[in-house]
Amino acid sequence: MESEGEIVDLQPRNPSPRRDLPINFNHYATKKSVSESMLDVALFMSNAIRLKAVLEQEPSSPYYTVLVTLLSISLLLQVVIGILLIITARMNLNEVSKQQWLNQLNNATVAMVFITVIVNIFITAFGVQKMGQPWPTPRPY
Repeated sequence: MESEGEIVDLQPRNPSPRRDLPINFNHYATKKSVSESMLDVALFMSNAIRLKAVLEQEPSSPYYTVLVTLLSISLLLQVVIGILLIITARMNLNEVSKQQWLNQLNNATVAMVFITVIVNIFITAFGVQKMGQPWPTPRPY
């Protein structure tokens, strides 16, 4: 029986000694950057396909200039984000002298991702076809 005031550990014992190791923040940051980069590549491919479809339309079509501009901005932002993610992933987070700079770099990347999301919301809004209207046919080469 337990005595009064005794602290009882109710946490189950972990049979794996590996779980007791501290988190390696470099591995965590690298995995996070790689996963963000994969999402960035998927969005980049989607926007490149959208840009191709818009460029195949007549320049006189509605929202042509808006969509080309927004898609170009989004693609440019995604390239910059990709470069920032590569730089972030290659830096050593455990070096105290680099932590402030990495934090600022990460904040800039997050801000650019937010702007890219907003731009892509407008791309989607301007790129939607009206109900019942067929998609535009591509121009002959």
